[in-house]
Amino acid sequence: MKLDPHRPPLGTVRDWLDARAEAGGVAVYFPETGTDLSWAALRHDARGFAQTLTAKGVVKGESVAVIAPNSAEAVTAFYGALYGGFRATMINLAAGRDAISYALEHSEARFAFVHESCAALFEAAKSPSTEAVGLTGQSNALLHAVSPDDHALLMYTSGTTGTPKGVVHTHASLLAGGWTTAIAHALNPQDRGFCVLPIYHINGLCVSVMGSLVSGGSLAMVSRFSASRFWTQAETGGVTWFSAVPTIISHLLHGEADPSAQAKAAIRFGRSASSALAVETQSAFEARFSIPIVETMGLTETAAQILSNPLPPATRKIGSPGQAYGCEVAIQGPDGTALPADTEGEIVVRGPNTLLEYLKNPEATAATFRNGWLRTGDLAKMDSDGYVFVTGRLKELIIKGGENVAPREVDEALYSHPDVIEAAAFARPCASYGERIEAAVRIREGSDLNAKALIALCAERVGAFKAPDAVHFLNELPKGPSGKIQRLKLADLIPV
Repeated sequence: MKLDPHRPPLGTVRDWLDARAEAGGVAVYFPETGTDLSWAALRHDARGFAQTLTAKGVVKGESVAVIAPNSAEAVTAFYGALYGGFRATMINLAAGRDAISYALEHSEARFAFVHESCAALFEAAKSPSTEAVGLTGQSNALLHAVSPDDHALLMYTSGTTGTPKGVVHTHASLLAGGWTTAIAHALNPQDRGFCVLPIYHINGLCVSVMGSLVSGGSLAMVSRFSASRFWTQAETGGVTWFSAVPTIISHLLHGEADPSAQAKAAIRFGRSASSALAVETQSAFEARFSIPIVETMGLTETAAQILSNPLPPATRKIGSPGQAYGCEVAIQGPDGTALPADTEGEIVVRGPNTLLEYLKNPEATAATFRNGWLRTGDLAKMDSDGYVFVTGRLKELIIKGGENVAPREVDEALYSHPDVIEAAAFARPCASYGERIEAAVRIREGSDLNAKALIALCAERVGAFKAPDAVHFLNELPKGPSGKIQRLKLADLIPV
């Protein structure tokens, strides 16, 4: 199956995995172990997992949870769920116990593949109705028929309310997500991407995994990013491109390690997404390593990429995530009218890569779409060349290291302490992560509660990544006329 630069991929993920297996070659190389996984072996193991699930009575479209770090097992479980006609429910390992429990319960996943390193996390967070199931089994069960419009992926993303929303993608929109990346970056069967981002996030999954599937290339995959080993792993893995977030690019820039001449010669470009990349960071990275960085933009709801700068030598506009590839992007006013060039409005998108729905949430689905356009909640201007320049966000989401964090999730963790009367998490600009999380609280009179205890509480409830870096104690939090805490005033009110 070949990639058409003008038309999104046809068929299902099962079809494309079958085609890659028949063509042969390596699907994923693992630099940490020096092992690889061929397309044929991946198809064989994925089909076996699909048959195991089918024999257990998993019905078409049912959620199957995948609780695993980047690994051969995680890739196999993901492809196996899709191969069998099920909905792969990728569990965010950094989300914290409460969010993981919510995802398992809300998705109604009766079965989960649980990597051995995640056993304790699963036991702490699991729904009583979720059973762990292994990848290997003996079954010749007849698989369900699969079509492009069938559910393929369920991924939970933070919303402004703090309650995660389950984004549902079909086989068609997942393949389209990989296609937008492949055509923007001219990926080909000789390319090998470097997957350092977790595949339980849309960037790692659609950009890296789906991008390699539809382009016919391969991946080098590590369990987690390491600044000290990145360049060595890239060299041994034969990497020709990588996808990262600004935090990773900053860590590499400020790290001591340098790529070898061989690695630099092999790597065509690096890709940045998930949050804005500082102009100074991009310029300094390119000056030091002589590797171009292509800034992009995407959402969970759009199977990752909607915008990308073109590859050199075409014009890359530093400070912009680029132009639309494989979809339509426009800037609209509050009433949905298209705005002229260089006028601020909301970024909207439509195309084959947009989500099908939010699971069990028709109200949120309806609110996200307007006249066929998906509303992103991001404010921007588009110049006369079609390059988008993001100016702000309509939402209150905190974007830390490229990850969306709903402040209300942190609020609720703080409020779980009986001495907390008022609480609000907020974003503070941060050179390393783009934004860091801080919080302001008002506690009951006479309490000896301290910041350390509240940070530890948040780490337990929502995960260390979402826990605030600092907690400020105020006599009163700012409020509007209705009594609602004015979160966006806190960063200016509280000195750094």
